[in-house]
Amino acid sequence: MKDSIRHLIQQALTRLTTEGVLPEGLSPTIQVENTKDKSHGDFASNIAMMLAKPAGLKPRDLAEKLIAALPSDADISKVEIAGPGFLNFYQNSQALAGRLDALLADSRLGVRKAGKPQTVVVDLSSPNLAKEMHVGHLRSTIIGDAVARVLEFLGDSVIRQNHVGDWGTQFGMLLAFMEANPAAAESELADLEGFYRAAKKCFDDSAEFAERARELVVQLQAGEPECLRLWHRFNEISLSHCQQAYDRLGVKLTPADVKGESAYNAELPGIIEALRDKGLLSESDGAQCVFMDEFKNAEGNPLPVIVQKAGGGYLYATTDLAAMRYRSQQLKADRALYFVDQRQALHFQMAFEVARRAGFVHDGMQLEHMGFGTMNGADGRPFKTRDGGTVKLIDLLDEAEERAYSLVKGKNPDLDESELRSIAHAVGIGAVKYADLSKHRTSDYSFNFEQMLSFEGNTAPYLLYAYTRVASVFRKLGTSSIEGQIILAAEQELALAGKLAQFGEVLNNVADKGVPHLLCAYLYDLAGLFSSFYEHCPILSAEDQATQQSRLRLAALTGRTLKQGLELLGLETLERM
Repeated sequence: MKDSIRHLIQQALTRLTTEGVLPEGLSPTIQVENTKDKSHGDFASNIAMMLAKPAGLKPRDLAEKLIAALPSDADISKVEIAGPGFLNFYQNSQALAGRLDALLADSRLGVRKAGKPQTVVVDLSSPNLAKEMHVGHLRSTIIGDAVARVLEFLGDSVIRQNHVGDWGTQFGMLLAFMEANPAAAESELADLEGFYRAAKKCFDDSAEFAERARELVVQLQAGEPECLRLWHRFNEISLSHCQQAYDRLGVKLTPADVKGESAYNAELPGIIEALRDKGLLSESDGAQCVFMDEFKNAEGNPLPVIVQKAGGGYLYATTDLAAMRYRSQQLKADRALYFVDQRQALHFQMAFEVARRAGFVHDGMQLEHMGFGTMNGADGRPFKTRDGGTVKLIDLLDEAEERAYSLVKGKNPDLDESELRSIAHAVGIGAVKYADLSKHRTSDYSFNFEQMLSFEGNTAPYLLYAYTRVASVFRKLGTSSIEGQIILAAEQELALAGKLAQFGEVLNNVADKGVPHLLCAYLYDLAGLFSSFYEHCPILSAEDQATQQSRLRLAALTGRTLKQGLELLGLETLERM
């Protein structure tokens, strides 16, 4: 609807320019917003205030001329001026009802991408295989998964890339430990964190062990068969740990999506040569670097992008450049989204610029760092175990499900054990994911089980329960078959209808900016409006058949929208709780 209003305003501006009211050459960004107070209409634009000065008119005078120049439109019942010159647009309720009937008949709920479909690479999760997945990997994994789901639903071709850390000096240490403890390796690898700590202790305590670790790094990089065998075995077990976490979380990541650092190893010498051929390389203390004038430190000195160490080794930047070239040239990506900690912002700004200057990515390819804040404990400090250690992701999910089980059993003691466990899984995992997704991606947030498992407020349990309320209407009805047309009369019907019509716009915003919290906020508002509608507008006991069918259609569309929205966030819905 906003796009339609923008088009109407543009037509009015063109007419006023032709008539000489507005000067030639204006190309303003036409902003149309949802109004918070429906007594002021459904949509508002400040275009008259933006253009009053170049037009040489008072904002309200220009607003009057704009209203007079606006083409008529069946979807708009009236346009009024408010305050200093806002244009307030009121939807035609009959036209809105007709649009909702069309959404209900559409398997995609009328959702279409605003623009051409693209091939989008989504770089997400990317754990270091030297350690077991911990809470620090949660945000990249679930935010990236939610955005990828939305992009796919809108029609983009999405390629997930799990850029795992499976190469580097730490693997010499791990290989040396596996070599020294062949019998214990299999059992000890069940606890990757413990395995890593044991290997690190040997490395720190024994000069002989440390020397052997360094030798094995060189042999691994040279492709020595036994080193490669041990390395493959370690990665196989480590990736199986990751996949268990992905399956538990219900994210769409599979072994086929893994494209780790090691995959680009053979390409790295070519990256250095390509940078040299472009005249981008400089030597600094023996290291090969790229310096760019726009990136300086606090003292005003250029910051280096180091692509090769003095000893000949490569760095994260080198691998990232190889990945960018692969994603552009081989995957033919129009857009690449990197869901990586906000603290890596400068690294990506510099790496993206190097990739462009070197011609590693094609003109027009969008490279976007989708940075996120940290997940803290309830005290606002980095999330740790009681003894100060790293919290394993699996342990966190175990606790979430157990807490949800106790909560659900307390409310439904008569449910059988299998159903209790099934509901506890959906609620517990959903609560962890939604608590994260409902916060702005760039914000830090505090992890709090009590808040995220509450049935009040903007939480997963509240939204899952809201969906079950809709489902219960049709269980009581005894059929999902509904006829007739939507009729919008009551205030609560109109408010719910207006929100339902915004679903496609919200999804396009999520896809454009990589911010799932907008979808969370939308679903929370939708659930609240349905609750008000349910309370004030009787459905099954409606006064006549036409009203009942209309309200059933609104309920059905609400249920489908809630279900689809929750699934796009990666949450499992329940028919009852």
